[in-house]
Amino acid sequence: MEINDVLRLVRKNIKALAPYSTARDEYKGALGVFLDANENPFENGYNRYPDPRQAELKSIIAPKKGVAVEQMFIGNGSDEAIDLCFRIFCEPRIDNVVAIAPSYGMYRVSADINDVEVREVQLGEEFSLPVDELLAACDGNTKLMFVCSPNNPSGNIFPVEEIKRLLEGFKGVLVVDEAYIDFASQPSLTTLLGEYPNLVVLQTLSKAYGLAGLRLGLAFASKEIMAIFANVKYPYNINKAGMECAKELLARDVQAEIDVVKSERERVAAALASCPCVKRVFPSDANFLLVQVSAARALYDALIAEQVIVRDRSKVKGCSECLRITIGTPAENDRMLAVVRNFK
Repeated sequence: MEINDVLRLVRKNIKALAPYSTARDEYKGALGVFLDANENPFENGYNRYPDPRQAELKSIIAPKKGVAVEQMFIGNGSDEAIDLCFRIFCEPRIDNVVAIAPSYGMYRVSADINDVEVREVQLGEEFSLPVDELLAACDGNTKLMFVCSPNNPSGNIFPVEEIKRLLEGFKGVLVVDEAYIDFASQPSLTTLLGEYPNLVVLQTLSKAYGLAGLRLGLAFASKEIMAIFANVKYPYNINKAGMECAKELLARDVQAEIDVVKSERERVAAALASCPCVKRVFPSDANFLLVQVSAARALYDALIAEQVIVRDRSKVKGCSECLRITIGTPAENDRMLAVVRNFK
């Protein structure tokens, strides 16, 4: 697929959109007397509007991710990028999207908000990627396909060759959500952006970088698609305080923290597997484990009684009697393990 083929998928009204032009977009010179944006003139550090293009923050993140600044978008969490995919490519009540299941719930929520049909395809055995079934679920109005890899809640990452089969067989835009890629055993698919114009990769600063409270999501794609994202987003979607805090915190080396999480993931998985109530600990390339137990709700309640909060996924199709357990600090993990070991 060529980039022009992808651009033909964009909604007609979005192609014709004249984006809102902010005062900061129109002026590119040196600092001066700003009388253009109806701001409060008395300086307090936050009386001026933030950079609508987040140029400085992008210049820090782009080299970390191995992409050009023009290939990235910063959103108010990954949820903003997910919503923009629908708003850019999908005509309400006409187009549809295909998504794997079980997976991240916001794909369906965003589809419902945008009045777009979702066609969910159940993952195969061991939560494997059903490539043929996903392609078979598509028709002429399928504009997007969502694949979370490593997947939530199963934790497994899908082979690159299978993702390539989707990219080559699908006539729409494949959105690969890599929220947990920093904990994974294989590299990001951002290396494929130059080869596949119909690929959009989502990432986040919430997990490995520890910035969940700042709500900073990332999207990577061709410069042409990212330019459309920039046109459609709300002008000042990232606030100044968040950008300043992110720039400071991104200077930290988080690799040691990632290594601890990965090491603890293996330790906790082995410890859980030896507990009498645990039937299965699924392999994980994320910062959590999906654990099948003998009585999920009862164990969940027992953990809550000890103020250990996990996620009950037992009512999700394909996750019968399963809890999703995030990897915490060694002390937090030990506290959780004590409850599970003693559960009867």
